[in-house]
Amino acid sequence: MLSRKIEKELQHFYESDSKKALLVTGARQVGKTFTIREFGKQYRSFVELNLLENKAAQSLFENAKNSEDLLLRISAVANAPLIPGKTLIFLDEVQECKDIVTAIKFLVDEGSYRYILSGSLLGVDLKDIRSAPVGYMDVLEMYPLDFEEFACANNVSQTVLNLLRKSFLDKAPVDPIVHEKMMDLFRLYLIVGGMPAAVMRYLETNNLQEVIREQRSIIAMYKQDIAKYDPEEKLYLEEIFDLIPSELNSKNKRFILKNLNENFKFSRYSNSFLWLRDAGVALPVFCATEPAAPLLLSKTARLFKLFLSDVGLLASMYMNDIQIKILNREKDINFGSVYENAAAQELKAHGFDLYYFNSKKQGELDFLIEKAGTILPVEIKSGKDYTKHAALSNVLANKDYAIPEAYVFHNGNVSVTDKVSYYPIYMLMFIEKEKAKEPLIYKIDLGPLQDTSTGSTDPGS
Repeated sequence: MLSRKIEKELQHFYESDSKKALLVTGARQVGKTFTIREFGKQYRSFVELNLLENKAAQSLFENAKNSEDLLLRISAVANAPLIPGKTLIFLDEVQECKDIVTAIKFLVDEGSYRYILSGSLLGVDLKDIRSAPVGYMDVLEMYPLDFEEFACANNVSQTVLNLLRKSFLDKAPVDPIVHEKMMDLFRLYLIVGGMPAAVMRYLETNNLQEVIREQRSIIAMYKQDIAKYDPEEKLYLEEIFDLIPSELNSKNKRFILKNLNENFKFSRYSNSFLWLRDAGVALPVFCATEPAAPLLLSKTARLFKLFLSDVGLLASMYMNDIQIKILNREKDINFGSVYENAAAQELKAHGFDLYYFNSKKQGELDFLIEKAGTILPVEIKSGKDYTKHAALSNVLANKDYAIPEAYVFHNGNVSVTDKVSYYPIYMLMFIEKEKAKEPLIYKIDLGPLQDTSTGSTDPGS
């Protein structure tokens, strides 16, 4: 069984005092349903309703009068008893039911049971559900396995992972034997990726052909979704999806619209890109015109790189046995694009918004992220000359930016030169957002502005 980090987040959410529902979203096949079912085993009663497979379940939420009416309907089709205070009700594939927003408000207000919802990010179908029930529901997004989860699935011990994390924090070299084994594992991750079905297929068979078949089945499912959810809009979803590998293989990796149609403008395609992003199928990395916080202020919507949500799916879309070439470390493939896709996937799974920097004068940086209130440049190098980075040196030397440090991820071991920390590519797993701080409580003392006799703050009273 695959261990997922989101399990701890689910546990924390349902141990809190909040009685809100939780919506777990994410691309198809990232393991949402399986993870929720496993989590539900700790409840005395776990009720599951799939709103895609069970058409009768969809009708339960139509024209419901109140929470009592809703719960009566749910109990009629439930696969387990509804026990107040001890039941978790799981509503799966909620994008199939437009009435779920109103229903979840009724149910949360009633308060007898806990609720968890799941849905696939398929275009606009989940959009209203994610945003409407303010105060009634939190949203948690799930991604393919990140590299640390993949390492755990392959039985890398927690002791080893702790030692690697210590090396990352202390900026100290890793034992050479451990380093080489972790590099082998990372190259395997580039092939297998993090889709749970592909990972399980590898663990069960060690047969990469079986893994590729599983990955191509997932890609076929994505294309079926595209056809299903785009019958009238005629978006250019499949064309863009199919172009991602070749665009990443180009020199600058930026998505060039003329490769789709010489005469079309960005506005014609914008909805297509948004659909692929919202569906969790693609990861856009937008250009920031300045490496300064907040990056959102310098975001250029029309300039972006487009990565796949899973590096294993990317590898399966390349031809000419790229999997064998990766394992053999052959030099005639563009490792840079594959490495960068893995980096984009890892950073996104860890909660970072994705940007890159490009300047005619200073050059281009692969990624910029906001961490601890400052900008952290992240460069990804697949070759031996990883210490050569003119653009990064230019940016760090610019006093106007005042960037304290930068990371370069590569195939070698840990080292440090001035402001630049050089890390093995697998240590991407240790770039994490800072944990939430304690509540910042501040009460202003208005002193003489307040009327202590009456409590009134009206100057005319």
